[in-house]
Amino acid sequence: MSSSIFDDKTIKPDDKMLSEAIGETSEIWDEIKQQLKSQYGDLIEEWKFYGKKSGWILKTLKKKRNLFFFLPVKDYFKITFVFGDKAVAVIEQSDLPEHIKVTLRNARKYAEGRGIQIEVKSSDEIEIIRKLVEIKINN
Repeated sequence: MSSSIFDDKTIKPDDKMLSEAIGETSEIWDEIKQQLKSQYGDLIEEWKFYGKKSGWILKTLKKKRNLFFFLPVKDYFKITFVFGDKAVAVIEQSDLPEHIKVTLRNARKYAEGRGIQIEVKSSDEIEIIRKLVEIKINN
């Protein structure tokens, strides 16, 4: 994973720090969270420090299932998904943009699956994130 803007292990990020760090895209993050909450109920958010290289990353789960990793970057954020073979097949057959399919198809395969990271700099990515979460939950 890329590096988080929060790289000091002694300072766990809070909502105010996050909002300041990701700037105007905090409204997009709020919209994504609201849509997911209305569709799936409360999700669990867990800040984890993955080491100096990665920094603090917000892990988002439904019950005990990992949905995605939220990586705050200066003035925007990234969301990283890991999909198993079944979910990858569903994505291939979906109406998601071709660049998402190609990126996932070309991603290195690990035991956990294939990973894809979406840079979120505008509201254009909200629907892509929503669809990827839906596929993750259902597969």
